Amino acid sequence: MKWLCVAVAALILAGCGQGVVTAQSTDKTAGAADKAADVADEATQSAESAEAAEPEQEQDPGRLPTETAKLSYVFGMDVANALKNIDTELDRDAFFRGIADVLDGEGALLTAEEAETVKMAFFMKEQIKMRQKMQELGDKNQKEGDAYLAANKDKEGVKTTDTGLQYVVIEEGDGPNPTAADVVNVHYRGSLLDGTEFDSSYKRNEPATFPVGGVIPGWQEALQLMKVGGKYRVFVPSNLAYGERGAGQVIPPNSTLIFEVELLGIEKPEMPDETVPGAATGDGG
Repeated sequence: MKWLCVAVAALILAGCGQGVVTAQSTDKTAGAADKAADVADEATQSAESAEAAEPEQEQDPGRLPTETAKLSYVFGMDVANALKNIDTELDRDAFFRGIADVLDGEGALLTAEEAETVKMAFFMKEQIKMRQKMQELGDKNQKEGDAYLAANKDKEGVKTTDTGLQYVVIEEGDGPNPTAADVVNVHYRGSLLDGTEFDSSYKRNEPATFPVGGVIPGWQEALQLMKVGGKYRVFVPSNLAYGERGAGQVIPPNSTLIFEVELLGIEKPEMPDETVPGAATGDGG
């Protein structure tokens, strides 16, 4: 900065004296140079004072200037994502204190045994809350399902079996009925009473194949009522479906389910290969 000020001052003075300075004494030349230096010093001091007066630019707190900062931030995001769905209040000061004490190797405020006790007590309370929540949801679904089936049974085309299963024949088949021991090939879609579709072989563009005896009771009964080539809409009470357990996050407890089922075929059981050692033969040998 100082060299720039000196140069500017020298140019100013040189411009002022242009056409005036002649072959006079070198003392005047030296005096002009001294004056230029004085002006330059004053300009430098003024510039330095101006710079000192300017406030320092604050660093953007949202910046992640290094790879270490970015990685640290990502780890923080991971921890937060793991915790944000926990239905409890966190003391952030204590939370960050726990992280710092462990990372810095400082003495923890709780022993390992005390920490485990705190966690176990928390998880036990969470389990109790979850069971209560599921019980309330199950009771609600049971009442809604019972009311739905009571109204549905009087609708045109609806048939009700002794078990309480309801169905409508969309298209009657002309093939054989499967038995509980058969393996069937079907297309289907399943939904909750509110219309939420939770499964569909149509969307997968691939029929499903499974043993009749390996599915929920409502399906077992419905499949054995159908003939190959038929298509039914089936209303399955919760006790013939997944009951109080539900099915993961997809089917809540005590849900009445609605299925459209298309029976495509009955798979023939594989016959024993007589070339395989130990396969049964007609002569008992």
